[in-house]
Amino acid sequence: MQEAAEGYECFVAVVEAGNITAAARILDMPRETLSRRLQRLEDRLGVRLLHRSTRRLALTTAGQTLYDRARPLVVAAREAEAAVRQLDDVPRGLLRVAVPPGGGSNFLGGLLLEFARRWPQVRLEVVAGTRHVDLVARGFDVALRAGVVRDPGLLGRRLGTVAVWAVASKAYLDRRGRPQDTEALARHDLLLGMDGGGRVARAWPLHAGGTLAVSGRLAANDLELLAKGVRSGDGIALLPERFVADDVESGCLERVLPGVVGTETPLTVVFVERKLMPAKVRAFVDHVVAWFEAHPDLM
Repeated sequence: MQEAAEGYECFVAVVEAGNITAAARILDMPRETLSRRLQRLEDRLGVRLLHRSTRRLALTTAGQTLYDRARPLVVAAREAEAAVRQLDDVPRGLLRVAVPPGGGSNFLGGLLLEFARRWPQVRLEVVAGTRHVDLVARGFDVALRAGVVRDPGLLGRRLGTVAVWAVASKAYLDRRGRPQDTEALARHDLLLGMDGGGRVARAWPLHAGGTLAVSGRLAANDLELLAKGVRSGDGIALLPERFVADDVESGCLERVLPGVVGTETPLTVVFVERKLMPAKVRAFVDHVVAWFEAHPDLM
């Protein structure tokens, strides 16, 4: 009976995650172990449940029938276990957190390390990137997300706003001239970031609303690289205020078309909507909200 329950849980996790690697991470078990359990389940039932390929998995007719019947049982078992675990309300287990690029090395580093010290029974795994990852499919519990949250399956608590500036070095602007309007930007070297979908950002926001189409000779999802390029005089980039405020104050960098190019983008902590929120997720969300309330100068 226990083997059957474990097999159903593994099978449902693989279907929901879309592949064995992601499901193994969600279940916190080796990929090989998960593959063996799926094989034993198919052997016991005497049918093939999944069509496997190098890129994706697809349900067979038998697999679809089993998934439809087994998923409600697995979900009920998960919720029952979560309810029991929450009786002591102690955060524990693996917590996977997605953060914006540069978050760990910039102002979020203190927040994350403070949480890890406060809750030693939580194993914290932090992944930085520009792409707004699918929390369920990629096995993340929570994300710190800059920009508008459009996924209806997520809940969020807004932390504040982040200013985004167009900046360049004084040396670059002395050499190439200071743009007086948005049309003049087309004659400059622009260093481009990535959008929430992981694609090169082909538009910069305008304070008055709308966007400005841009192109550039360098693009990266690494904000530290873009900031280094700006400081080295390689061009103009759009960067969060926290990355460049000290350089602007010292005069090494200058804002380009302030009040025209740039925006104020929301920063939100988001998590999957669940009937029962795991203690580790609740503790992290509360910690993030309290941390930003205690550090209003960071927004």
